[in-house]
Amino acid sequence: MKRILRVVFVCMALSMFALPLAADEGPAHTELLTHAEIAQALNDGSVPLDVIRALGLSVFSTPFNTHDGFGDGPFDPAETDTAAFGHRPTLQGNGLSLRVNGLDAQSCNECHTIVSHRTHPPTVGIGGVGGVVQNAIIMPTLIDVADSFDDRVVFQPSHDPSLSLVFDGVADFNGRFANPPFLFGGGGVELLGKEMTQDLQDLLAVARSSTAGTVTSLDTHGVNFGSITTLDNAGNVQLDVEGIGPADIVGLDPEEVLVVRPFGRKGENFSMRDFDRGAMQFHFGIQPEEVIGAGVDEDGDGVTDEVTLGEMTALHVFDVTNPRPRRLPLGAKGQAGLQTFKDIGCASCHRPALRTRSRHLPLATPEIASEPFENVYAEINLRQVGFPSVPGGGLRVPLFSDLKRHDMGPRLAETFERGDLEQAEFITARLWGIADTAPYLHDARATTLYEAIEFHGGEAQGPRDAFLALSEAERDELIFFLGRLRVPDDPNVEIAEILGDILD
Repeated sequence: MKRILRVVFVCMALSMFALPLAADEGPAHTELLTHAEIAQALNDGSVPLDVIRALGLSVFSTPFNTHDGFGDGPFDPAETDTAAFGHRPTLQGNGLSLRVNGLDAQSCNECHTIVSHRTHPPTVGIGGVGGVVQNAIIMPTLIDVADSFDDRVVFQPSHDPSLSLVFDGVADFNGRFANPPFLFGGGGVELLGKEMTQDLQDLLAVARSSTAGTVTSLDTHGVNFGSITTLDNAGNVQLDVEGIGPADIVGLDPEEVLVVRPFGRKGENFSMRDFDRGAMQFHFGIQPEEVIGAGVDEDGDGVTDEVTLGEMTALHVFDVTNPRPRRLPLGAKGQAGLQTFKDIGCASCHRPALRTRSRHLPLATPEIASEPFENVYAEINLRQVGFPSVPGGGLRVPLFSDLKRHDMGPRLAETFERGDLEQAEFITARLWGIADTAPYLHDARATTLYEAIEFHGGEAQGPRDAFLALSEAERDELIFFLGRLRVPDDPNVEIAEILGDILD
């Protein structure tokens, strides 16, 4: 009966769709609903949410081809930055494949394929993590594969000329090496980020209307991001922030700085849609209409509107409605491990849960980072995707993070020369689902949870040292507790079946 009802819903929805062509006849993906139609459906229920999710899964899983605009256009040697999107050199000179600095996949799911690395064999699926081979190699100008630098040939990175690279067994690299995370629970994370941003913007307004010398603490959802000092009665303020904004905030409007960006290993994207816009260009050479404008062929490949507003909206709906991770019963051993986790200070950054005020995630276009509740076209009740409610109307998001960046010490520091964030700072990793997501850390350098903890430094040096000082039994209890934090069971299987019904 369940499948029959689903097929009925799909058939009703199909009356509104134009089915895509086969990949060898044209584009691998064709817009099935416009943005306006999706917005209407979300507001009046004319198309079931699961069907819209299936359309987003179609965007997520489609292996784009050249008819879709896949790949960069012709290489332009006149470009001042030949690593920029749109005109990158490619391995075969055909504008399609680069692997280093993007053009490294045909679909989103090509890098988010592993639901669980804990099972044998690994469980593959939709929206999971990536293995080491799926790491993105982002904007390097140096990869010293043979460790060819020695004390006679010195290379000085521009981000720190005091460093000299020597023949030391390290294949030096000055880009970003990033392991793909999973999408599960993304809607709750996005809602938290938007509420926290709104709180910080409201506190900025309070500080600007306060008397000179007033210090306003930047507290939201139990997390502190520093303070604002009111300088005068004209609304001028001074920010003293931590864990938010770029490394250098001089000259920036405070509104730009006070934006919680919970997505990306460094905390660079304020919504999943914001992340998707850059990912489309970087990984596939697909130019979003909402970035470059309708009817514009920015990369010169002969294709316009490579991914439409409606396709990005469907993708965003899929992103934020992925099921949340789960926690298995802890038992006595797991409870002891959780208590130790708290006692040694891990929970000061890896907050077991944060609470939202609302149950409804606002979706907006165009998005304004500092105004998360502007241009909202629809809302999604996240109770529908498994987030538990709390008294007062909000939700409990058991993410084990504070959505704040922290200095993790020199062992984990990057050598990324194109960014504006501190090299050793990373957003607190969300530990929900951690048991299934090896390898660990931002670049997948740790193969076990023990190794991941041992690599901690900087602000996490104290908890790391306390962990190593535990008895073997206590460490075992803590690792056992982390092993109870699992990904969803069979995520997106039914959505994939709905998509199959649509495309059949």
